[in-house]
Amino acid sequence: LKCHVLVDLKMEEFSHADAGQMNVYLNYYKENELQQGDNPPIGIILCAGKDEALVKYATAGLSQQVFVSKYMINLPSEKELRSIITEEQGKIF
Repeated sequence: LKCHVLVDLKMEEFSHADAGQMNVYLNYYKENELQQGDNPPIGIILCAGKDEALVKYATAGLSQQVFVSKYMINLPSEKELRSIITEEQGKIF
């Protein structure tokens, strides 16, 4: 499955404008860069923070696949990492 991934690194919190900007990038890529046999590109927005509800509503209905994730500047301590894992597991179960 040949698929190109476009990554946008944001230094700020996620904004609805970021989703629109990524959508523009993906539309341009599809029209001008996509080769025969390529699958549609995927967009990943890495930002300093995000509000889950804002991400949900800002990316819903886009014809493109856009994913938003938070990044960390520094690696967390072992204690902080355990806390993050526990918190994320709580969201899954």
